[in-house]
Parts: sequence; C-alpha cells; structure tokens
Amino acid sequence: MATVTVRNLPDEVHRALRVRAATHGRSTEAEIRDILESAVRPPKRLRLGTALAELGRRAGLTDDDIATFEQVRDKTPAEPVRFE
Repeated sequence: MATVTVRNLPDEVHRALRVRAATHGRSTEAEIRDILESAVRPPKRLRLGTALAELGRRAGLTDDDIATFEQVRDKTPAEPVRFE
C-alpha cells in the first residue's frame, strides 16, 4: 500500500479532522483514508449504459425509434488497427 505525507496542514484542519474522527469512532488516519476514498470512489458510479438509457428517456425516444436506428446503422465489422 502507498504512503502519503501531507505537509503544511493548518492546525485548524488537523483539529477538525481529529474531532471528525472521534465522532466516527476511529483514528485520524482512518478518517483521512475514508475521506479520500469517498472523494475518489463515490458509492454510486456512473455507468455508461445507464447514462445512455436515461438520455434516451429524457429525449423521449421510443422502442420504435430504437428499431429504426437498428435498421439504418452500419453493421460492417470494424477493422482492427494495424501497427507496422
């Protein structure tokens, strides 16, 4: 696991972290880990399929519209990129 050092942390911030950690019943270090993890890995990740379905609903697309898209889309397989 990686180690991170935070320099020049204001005393007020350190105090607030200690209080917050005590409120949650954990060490200051554990509290900081939890804050960082929550910031970079939110509990509800955006999933592309879900986002596209929601976009279609907002645009008012129907099953008939989707069927039309399927009929007219290019179904030719993509050629792989060649590096020579």
